[in-house]
Amino acid sequence: MKLCRFLTPQGTVSPGVTLDGVTVLELAVYGVQTLREVLELEDPLRYLESLAEHTGRAHRLADVRLLAPVELQEIWAAGVTYERSRAARTQESQNAATVYDRVYEAERPELFFKSLAEKVVDPGQAIGIRRDARNSVPEPELALVINSRGRIVGHTLGNDVTARDLEGDNPLYLPQAKIYDRSCAVGPWVRIGATENEVRAWSIRSAVHRSGRVVFSGEAPIRSVHRSFSDLVAFLHRSQVFPHGAVLLTGTGIVPPPDFSLQPGDRVRVEIPEIGLLENPVIQV
Repeated sequence: MKLCRFLTPQGTVSPGVTLDGVTVLELAVYGVQTLREVLELEDPLRYLESLAEHTGRAHRLADVRLLAPVELQEIWAAGVTYERSRAARTQESQNAATVYDRVYEAERPELFFKSLAEKVVDPGQAIGIRRDARNSVPEPELALVINSRGRIVGHTLGNDVTARDLEGDNPLYLPQAKIYDRSCAVGPWVRIGATENEVRAWSIRSAVHRSGRVVFSGEAPIRSVHRSFSDLVAFLHRSQVFPHGAVLLTGTGIVPPPDFSLQPGDRVRVEIPEIGLLENPVIQV
């Protein structure tokens, strides 16, 4: 069962659910105005399954525009959760190589703020690369959707766009490398009801298209995330509160070679078949 936010043909925004992958049911018809109302339920899956008995107001997916499935949630991210990511970060930042080795092995994960909800890029809209950076890359990631009680209630896709050369110059430049206009895309669907064991059997894949050809592609099994999802969420909530819930990107295991950089006009695709496809063009910001 998959949740979304979408723009209806009438120009209104509504939470929605797809029951067949072809149409999306408008939840506003049932008095549900926000995704949060569903995510805060004790059993969101059971509620959504109950809608299968009703016709409601269904729209063809081809007739609507899917939006990022976030409202007021903060977007956070975990780093160095894959062995491949640790190796890449170490290579990029030789002056601080032991920092990344140590965080990979440490009890405490690397966690950092990524974006406010209103700055998240919608599916199909342009992600950005910094004009003052030489080397920018996509970071395709599984994202945990967490409600205000700290419970993982769903999973979606994220792209943690990064100015790799800034981060490599000095770890203290991490906020500038990670947090800027159009640096975070999320969506399009929130998969509800999958357990961590089920999710760890999935794989994430990504491709960068340029002038009609694929210039980079990769795939990584989710089982390679070496920290448990519950552990990441528990650390996120230490001395923190999220009254509107949060979205936590879990790190990337798909790392382009050192000489690769995104360019304006590229299209980045991030996909987990069990969730969906997140695709965005690239512009310079």
